[in-house]
Amino acid sequence: MVKSKKISDSGEARAPGPSLREHLLADGSGVSPPLLEESYVFLGSEDISYDWYTSKERLSDEFLNLWPKVWQWACREEHIPEPGDYYVYDIGELSAIIVRTEDRSIKAYYNACMHRGTQLKPPASCGATKGLKCPFHGWTWSLEGELVDLPQEWDFPHVDSESHRLPEVKVGLWGGFVFLNFDQDAEPLEQYLGVLPEHFSRWKLEDRYIETHVCKRLPANWKASAEAFIEAYHIRETHAGGKPGTEAPTQYDIFGENVTRFVHTIGSRNGSTEIGVDEQERLERLLKGKLDGKPVPKLPEGVKARDFYAQLLQKEYGEKYGKDFSDLTTSETIDSIEYFLFPNAFFFPGLTLPMVYRFRPDPTDPDYSNFDLIFLRPKPEDGIFPNPPEPINLEVEESYTLVESVGPLGVVYDQDTSNLAAQTRGFKSSLKRGQTLGNYQEVRIRHLQMKVNEYLSNS
Repeated sequence: MVKSKKISDSGEARAPGPSLREHLLADGSGVSPPLLEESYVFLGSEDISYDWYTSKERLSDEFLNLWPKVWQWACREEHIPEPGDYYVYDIGELSAIIVRTEDRSIKAYYNACMHRGTQLKPPASCGATKGLKCPFHGWTWSLEGELVDLPQEWDFPHVDSESHRLPEVKVGLWGGFVFLNFDQDAEPLEQYLGVLPEHFSRWKLEDRYIETHVCKRLPANWKASAEAFIEAYHIRETHAGGKPGTEAPTQYDIFGENVTRFVHTIGSRNGSTEIGVDEQERLERLLKGKLDGKPVPKLPEGVKARDFYAQLLQKEYGEKYGKDFSDLTTSETIDSIEYFLFPNAFFFPGLTLPMVYRFRPDPTDPDYSNFDLIFLRPKPEDGIFPNPPEPINLEVEESYTLVESVGPLGVVYDQDTSNLAAQTRGFKSSLKRGQTLGNYQEVRIRHLQMKVNEYLSNS
């Protein structure tokens, strides 16, 4: 029974049993220092208005006052490896061309001709080019943004190579990602990233390559879609059909202005429901469905199931990707470690959960969004890895399981997004006009909403 008396505890309550920190310190492999940091902040308990998800006016305000002013990853450096390579990034009505210049630096330009505004490259396109030529009248710019060809120049005495240079979009690089900010006065990316460079100094995303890229249309606002992945509170019902005992220790953190995190353990004992489950049985659960009929190995004396399972996966992935992973801790190998960078990017540093997410709003409809799912895999020791694959586009009704390289996680992603259409409908049909969030487990949702409000209120 739910107790009738409500108690305000300012977010101090935690799930029963050992904390995440205690679980990680019990691993036999040691713990990476960033995973021992704790940074929870109580952000209030007021409802979050459903109008913030469904209002067309709010969507317009976000396109006007948020998206032109935030750092957002646009592509990977391997999308533009050689001079002349370009990649077009679109967000709402904004569009930028990212190019690799002759000196191998990376620049980005507003995707519009300085003559009469025609876009120089089509939306969402990429390829190689010697220069940026307008398809309307042929005005042409070098990769460095200088106007180098002006047809019938005699009629434009008021134009020269410098007066009509292509305006640059601010560019930053981190972890192999190319970030853009359309705000000419934006703070440096390094400052915006907060703790990410320090925390990821051991988990170098720049040493990985894109194995899989799926773009899926989702039947929900971009914030609601992101929020479906921002907490582990949904696991018991969405992924386990309401089965008790499926909640594992999870820690939620707020790091400064733009970064939040959860760390969710795999194979840790739930203190309240798994009393009496020994380590051998825990290993059997971890390996269920993964042995192709082979017997479950016998745990060596004194070795815990999590540690043994991590070692098996380190060996398996080492053979698959041509790299030694024996220096990774158990948590780095198997746990769900998820960092969020406002407004729309998720980065997972772990070995076996190698995801990166990006959520972008539909340009006109607040009830839809576009979800980029990327798997980043370790570059082999020999440095040979494939070029980025073409994104696989899925419509709302199509399953992630159609993408072979997503593997068994396809079913999980189907579950993750299965509630979105019903949530969108509920936003509109509910008598109660807002979400009631948990103070701890859903604090990252509140942080996201507060940041959006900050940008809209400062307009």
